[in-house]
Amino acid sequence: MPKFNLQSKYKTSPAQEAVINTLTKGILDNTKHQTLVGVTGSGKTFVMANMVQRLQRPTLVLAHNKTLAAQLFSEFKDFFPENEVKYFVSYYDYYQPEAYIPQRDLYIEKESEINKTIEKYRNAATQSLLTRPDTLIVASVSCIYGLGDPENYDDMSRVVAVGDKYNREKLTRHLSDMQYERTQMDFSSGTFRVRGDVVEVYLTSDDVAVRIEYFGDEIEGVKLINPLTGEIFSKPNSYKIFPAKHFVTPYESVKAVLPTIRRDLELEVDAFKKKDKMIEAYRLEQRVKFDLEMMAETGFCTGIENYSRYLDGRAPGTHPSTLLDYFPDEYLMFIDESHITVPQVRGMYNGDKMRKETLINYGFRLQAALDNRPLQFNEFSSKLDKVVYTSATPNEYELTLSRAAAQSSLNPEYSGSVELLIRPTGLVDPIIDIRPITLEGFKTLKAAVIDNGYEEMSVFKADKWEKTQIDDLLIEIQANIKKGQRVLVTTLTKRMSEDLSTYLLDLGLKVTYIHSELDAIKRVEILRSLRQGKYDCVIGINLLREGLDLPEVSLVSILDADKEGFLRSKTSLVQTIGRAARHNEGRVIMYADKITDSMKYAIDETRRRRSVQIQFNKENNITPQSIIKEIKNNMPEFEDEAGKGIEEKTLVSLTKRAESFNILEPTSRKVLLKEIEIQMEIYADMLEFEKAAECRDLLNQLKK
Repeated sequence: MPKFNLQSKYKTSPAQEAVINTLTKGILDNTKHQTLVGVTGSGKTFVMANMVQRLQRPTLVLAHNKTLAAQLFSEFKDFFPENEVKYFVSYYDYYQPEAYIPQRDLYIEKESEINKTIEKYRNAATQSLLTRPDTLIVASVSCIYGLGDPENYDDMSRVVAVGDKYNREKLTRHLSDMQYERTQMDFSSGTFRVRGDVVEVYLTSDDVAVRIEYFGDEIEGVKLINPLTGEIFSKPNSYKIFPAKHFVTPYESVKAVLPTIRRDLELEVDAFKKKDKMIEAYRLEQRVKFDLEMMAETGFCTGIENYSRYLDGRAPGTHPSTLLDYFPDEYLMFIDESHITVPQVRGMYNGDKMRKETLINYGFRLQAALDNRPLQFNEFSSKLDKVVYTSATPNEYELTLSRAAAQSSLNPEYSGSVELLIRPTGLVDPIIDIRPITLEGFKTLKAAVIDNGYEEMSVFKADKWEKTQIDDLLIEIQANIKKGQRVLVTTLTKRMSEDLSTYLLDLGLKVTYIHSELDAIKRVEILRSLRQGKYDCVIGINLLREGLDLPEVSLVSILDADKEGFLRSKTSLVQTIGRAARHNEGRVIMYADKITDSMKYAIDETRRRRSVQIQFNKENNITPQSIIKEIKNNMPEFEDEAGKGIEEKTLVSLTKRAESFNILEPTSRKVLLKEIEIQMEIYADMLEFEKAAECRDLLNQLKK
């Protein structure tokens, strides 16, 4: 059987080797949850690859958006060129879910555009899991959505082998059942064609076609060919053809469940009538009867996923199959950037449920539509075998789970988490300085700096202060520009980022702003232009979610750092400070009139990590060197899920519902306020601070 074969020109450092040994031993000792606390640039991905090599288990790497997933996929592909490394993310270029807005009596039909390339990647991922033990999947959180039962998917596949008696007409019927379309003109992915004694099937998992050559009813040859040129790639003795789509159900099975759907329809229509909801009863009856007629005639209908519980034979309330069900019982999972990814997984179910319940309550869908959903968080957790959370700032949730798992394992002395603070490059965490926001705040800040033991900071050395934070920021940016280095500035609001950008532009600086109203492509273009020197400074609210890798940035300035909240939480500050950790002269300036608990935590933690690296450099005679990285045109191929995906639609939906707040019943008002508050907390946990701030402002507006 094929095994994972790690290939790299790099060798593990002593610090990486220690972490790999500890985490690997934890898994072998049956520790279910572990946490890797790794700073930026410490080689967390290389550590993961080495663990995969040693444990030889199918692996799932979970990321919080498509762009990060694509980056990880590329890295793991380089580490394991001989193995099955696959990419699994949402395949929608555009997705507008079915919805109903009661206040406006507005029904919105489902609209979507499927990206064929991503669909190919998804098919390749599941097929590899069912055929190869050396499979590593890099996935976004879309992997917790319904995918189709793996047993049905595998059972519906067909093996064609040289010498088999397999009637050609029977083969074509099987291909149609597997959702392949017969064609003679447009031979494309997911189709098949018949030419005399030859059947050719264009696979949906790769740009390859299977040519099946007959002599009578016997298969005389099986060849893998280039579907365009006919070039023969290989001549296997047998080949397993998987269904064209994950949702495949034999026509007989569809017909078998129709009576059950009719029975549930009658019960739910009667329930509406008893409540004197005649419009809802009529609407539901007409819509479902139409769907039943379509399924009876063709085996398919628009929105058939809302009947998936019947087609899968599941009990009411049970979850659909997902990518996790395609993995064997023993597998390895890494949750990358867990401080963002875990809250995102937790938040998926509630948003979907609220939308579906509205459709059901107004007669647009049967109750069974609720069972076409993403996994609840407890369901997701129950499907984990061995998981390693990786983050520079893990949440208490991951750390608590890891401590508990370690205590119940074979190694009770193990804390469940390990730190990777040593960078092979010798780079240290940046120096942090605090400057006053206002002239009046100077004395207060100076006293706080002394009380906390931060005597090396410049505010302590000054006798008086004659600058505001903007005046001081301008001087620091100009000094950095003279050295050919770049600057990042974080503000509290979009308005401030735009106004500050305009102010600095008027002074002749090459500056621009970046925030959530710019699309993902534009944001990446701006960051690339910053590296190229087209801009010297970029100003924004949240410069964390971009997955920034900007070696040229030597200064990060945090305006209004003492405004405690999710925009200036300890996690946010530590992550922001890390943006300056790729440059040998990395510095962070916090502008504040006092030192908050979050600031103190971030400063103390950065100083601790800095001291560890400095000590290591002294002991090993290492001179830190700034990272030099080629500037590539690495525009993301796919839209960032965290940027323009489900979360943004949730915010839009809440805003639209808020427009009718004054005419809602008191109970409905309380429900809406609670939904906005929960969504605000989810965004904050995911470090989506701009969206969290919009939820906060909306909440305050409605409460008034």
